[in-house]
Amino acid sequence: MKRRREFLYLSGGLLLAPLAACGEKTRWPEGMAEIKWDRDTCARCNMVISDPRFAAQLRGGEKQTAFKFDDIGCLVFWLRDKAAQYPWATAAATRLWVADAADPRSTAWLDAREAHYIAGSLSPMGYNFTAMREAAPQSLSFEAMRAQVLAKGQ
Repeated sequence: MKRRREFLYLSGGLLLAPLAACGEKTRWPEGMAEIKWDRDTCARCNMVISDPRFAAQLRGGEKQTAFKFDDIGCLVFWLRDKAAQYPWATAAATRLWVADAADPRSTAWLDAREAHYIAGSLSPMGYNFTAMREAAPQSLSFEAMRAQVLAKGQ
């Protein structure tokens, strides 16, 4: 009987160990709404937000409304397409965040307007930009990345 109990404790612990590793919490910047991975959907394309490396968020307005995106390109097009409906979206007080590609667990977030963007990664909607804190060769500013995304015309 004792051996059986030991076996149950051991097997239960082994089953729970992988779940403990999944429990690492993302550090959300002050003011940023939590993104519920694999449940929240992109405000523009309605795709489930599942790849933290490319996620982005916009929050602002009188009610501090949050919009979540699966790709920085979706945020760029949303800003263009919703300017009349949400005039506060382009105001300096509106906060924009993008995942830091240098953080492999994507637990770090950057101000999207201050981030530097590198082309070439395969992103969920094919805009293919990742963000990083520091400038690198061939990195683009937010405005330069924005111009390239809008030039694609999707």
